[in-house]
Amino acid sequence: MKGTMKGPTNGSMNSTADGSLRRLATAAKVVVLAVWLLITLFPLYWIVVTSLKPKAEIFSMPLRYWPGQVTFEHYAELFSFADFGTYLLNSLFVSLVAAGSVTVIGVLGGYTLARFAFPGRGALMLAFLVTQMIPLFIALGPLYLLMSDLDLLNRLAGLMLVYVAMLVPFATIIMRGFYERVPVALEEAAQVDGASRIVAMVRVVLPVMLPGIAATFIFAFVQCWNELFLAITFIDSEDAKTIPVAMNSFITQYDIDWGSMAAATVVSVLPTLVLFAAIRRYIVEGLTAGAVKG
Repeated sequence: MKGTMKGPTNGSMNSTADGSLRRLATAAKVVVLAVWLLITLFPLYWIVVTSLKPKAEIFSMPLRYWPGQVTFEHYAELFSFADFGTYLLNSLFVSLVAAGSVTVIGVLGGYTLARFAFPGRGALMLAFLVTQMIPLFIALGPLYLLMSDLDLLNRLAGLMLVYVAMLVPFATIIMRGFYERVPVALEEAAQVDGASRIVAMVRVVLPVMLPGIAATFIFAFVQCWNELFLAITFIDSEDAKTIPVAMNSFITQYDIDWGSMAAATVVSVLPTLVLFAAIRRYIVEGLTAGAVKG
């Protein structure tokens, strides 16, 4: 009897120990993730708090982790004195048009590289990859002369063309990778039913590719929205400044307007957050699930 009771008792004890270890591991993961989340969100929190502090409290010691008196004076200064609304519209226009153009070209170029075999395809892919390894400042001189000769300096159209040329190779590589995950059988089935290749691509492949298209558009939009190096080189006119160029003007030789810069940072983050919220379901949607639904 004792021998027969020993096995189940040891087994239940092992199960209890395993369950305790799993719960302990889960709790440890939750704690680590919570700490990491706090570390990640704290800079954003600090920027928001700084934008709401009066100027006297920004450098007060000891540090105040919440303003003693909430004020919106920095936001008022942005739109009343700095004409930040114009800079915001310029950035929106440049980023949306450039990101849209990059996405369309990437969709077409990625499809061509993924579905067609032609001489030089490998060399073209290699060229696209090599362009991502070349530091941008190397081409800045010739690019500036070209922009000057074409009378595109201090023009939003010129800045958009540079962004499109800079982002198209990488967007094409990204889209090619997404296309290769979509079974060719989907297009072949549509063509068997009488659809042309273009119709099969538009009606069958592109709906499945929405997560990839959304990811490419967001990548291009964020790159254009945050880009400073090219914008500050080619744009000097007040009417054509984008948000990064305008924020750079808050840094002077002897002072930094931290309140206005924090307020400008908060305002500049909002369009990106809205964009992510609007198309988040396409990003998290799996390509395999989309193919099954199609």
